[in-house]
Amino acid sequence: MLKELHLKSVGPASQFDIEFANRLNIFTGDNGLGKSFLLDVAWWVMTGNWVDQPAYPQTNTDELPKIISKINSKNWQILFPEINVEGSFNFYEQKWQRTLSLRDLSKNIVIFVRVDGGFSLFDPARQRDLAYNFDPDTLWNGLKLKGKVVCNGLIDDWVKWQNQPLKTPFELLSLVIKKLAPRPDEWIEVGEPKRVSVEDVRDIPTINLPYGNIPIIQASAGMKRILGLAYLFVWAWYEHQKASEIRKQEPMNQIVLLIDEVESHLHPRWQRVILPSILTVINQLDPNLKIQVLVTTHSPLVLASLEPIFDGDQDKLFLFELLGETVSLNEISWVKQGDTVGWLTSEIFGLKQARSQQAEMAIEAAEAWMRYDDMNNFPEYLRTQPQIHQELQKLLPGHDPFWPRWIVTAEKRSNAG
Repeated sequence: MLKELHLKSVGPASQFDIEFANRLNIFTGDNGLGKSFLLDVAWWVMTGNWVDQPAYPQTNTDELPKIISKINSKNWQILFPEINVEGSFNFYEQKWQRTLSLRDLSKNIVIFVRVDGGFSLFDPARQRDLAYNFDPDTLWNGLKLKGKVVCNGLIDDWVKWQNQPLKTPFELLSLVIKKLAPRPDEWIEVGEPKRVSVEDVRDIPTINLPYGNIPIIQASAGMKRILGLAYLFVWAWYEHQKASEIRKQEPMNQIVLLIDEVESHLHPRWQRVILPSILTVINQLDPNLKIQVLVTTHSPLVLASLEPIFDGDQDKLFLFELLGETVSLNEISWVKQGDTVGWLTSEIFGLKQARSQQAEMAIEAAEAWMRYDDMNNFPEYLRTQPQIHQELQKLLPGHDPFWPRWIVTAEKRSNAG
């Protein structure tokens, strides 16, 4: 598991220092402050691979750029300095070079669920120096490397598992898909494969939904993401067990899961259950598996969904902030907010009100008018009681809780005048 990560002169801030929780690490904050970047670095630290571009060091500083990590409980300290006599960053090659290899040290299966719809897998039992990177097409239709098939793909494996006498992986896939459904009345069950095209001779898996049976290739983007996630979990664990059997070694018992924007493509009903469901699903693979999750999110519903299960002894919440011209990353004390409105107006999201900007300004003008404040700080169309009232009528629903206070105060001032 990843214990610590220390970055100096790499990324959007001069320095990041993070001590990770053993189970769940949630990262939130505005766009562009480094959430995805942090997952990319964590992926490289754990696997020695970059998914796309490497993290480039800052060039406008005299500080020595570094990536320092501590992995597992053995307090390994792996130092990756840049611009030093060891030449760990090769400017000609434009890549980082390790001073210590993780080839024989890594004891973790690492899964990266990327925001672009792709997935990456690192399994030391299969390849100790290489990660498998899937885009949506290769995840569904298969991946080959150097002429060898490393993954048959979701469509072929699903049908093969469903038709083989030993249905263990298929039963596990069915269970995982069912667990990831948003709620009992929006269930997802596995259907029978069927041919759906004259151009594609394969039988295509299907799913049964409350409104009928559909081939998975015709599912929505959000549902495809969930089906891909379910398949990746089952496939990764199944193939890890097979590889461990061939190598005559015990399967590993640790999975590190990186998820960028876990709410991507998902309806609010799904956002409200996805992370707790994933934690449950990993336990379905093997009750002895230990999981560490690093997840980024912009969703107040995702945070609200964690209130029943958040454990301060094994979970942490982090916030990226822009303070002036400086990006900071700090652990935030976990405080239950009760609902999404509470989360939206908490320090995590920092909204004054969970409304449109126009409605927020109208209410601020109304409150200033009720306090007899100077109204010149507001736009000309929000400086008198009739103007404000007209704007509130346009923006607020009739049942809005602000109305009684506004109407009573306006009547009192009118009577007093």
